[in-house]
Amino acid sequence: MPRIMKLIIWIAGFILLIVLMRSPIEQTTNSTESLILPLSGKVIVLDPGHGGADGGAVGADQTLEKELALTVSKKLQHYLQQAGAEVYLTRETDRDLANDQTKGVSQRKVEDIKNRVVFMEEKDPDIFITLHLNALPSTQWRGAQTFYHPNQPSSKILAETIQEEIKVNLGNTNREALAINSVYVLKHANRPAALVEIGFLSNPDERELLKQSIYQNKMAASIYYGILSYFSESFN
Repeated sequence: MPRIMKLIIWIAGFILLIVLMRSPIEQTTNSTESLILPLSGKVIVLDPGHGGADGGAVGADQTLEKELALTVSKKLQHYLQQAGAEVYLTRETDRDLANDQTKGVSQRKVEDIKNRVVFMEEKDPDIFITLHLNALPSTQWRGAQTFYHPNQPSSKILAETIQEEIKVNLGNTNREALAINSVYVLKHANRPAALVEIGFLSNPDERELLKQSIYQNKMAASIYYGILSYFSESFN
C-alpha cells in the first residue's frame, strides 16, 4: 500500500503540473477540480529573500535578487496551491518584514530575518522553503543549489529531493544539497526547511536565463517536484 500511494501521488502531481504549465494561471482552477490533489492538507511557507531597501545580490545589469526571488516564489506558490497545499509567502510585495519605525539598514535586516521566523511559527507549516540568488566576484560560478541545517535530518531529505529534481529537470548543474549552519531561518525553523539558491546573478549566461519566464517556470516546477517527492516519501 505505501508504494501504491507514492505512485498515485507522483502520477497526480505530474498530471497536475502539466495542466498548470500549459494553461494560464487564471484559468486553471476549473481544470484541476477533478484531479487528485496530492498536497491536500499540507501547509507550506515560502520565503522570498530580501525586499524593500535590501535588494540582496545584484547582477552586472542591475538585476536584483529580491525581484527574481519573489517572482519564482509566486510561481511556486501557484503550483503548490493548485496541488492542494495551503501556501503562505513571508512577503508578497517589495518590502521587508521590519517594523516601520525601525531605522538603519543593519537594524532592519536583523529585525526582518527574525520576523520571518515569527511568521513561520504563526503559520505552523509542514515545511519551510526560502528562495535566494547568489553572486560572487568571479563570473565563472553557476548552478542552483539547495541547503539545509546539519542538525535536522528531515531538512536534509527535503533539500536533497529538491536538489535532485533541479539537477534532473534543468540539466545545467551537478551540485549536491549541502549542509550549512550559519543561516538563521534554517537554524530556527524547528521543522523541515531548505534554502534554495536558484542561480548566480554574477554569471552572465545564467542571469539571462533567470530573467526568462520559461526558465523561472522550470525552476519553480523543479522545486515543486522536489516537495512532492519529499511528501511522497512519508508513505515508505
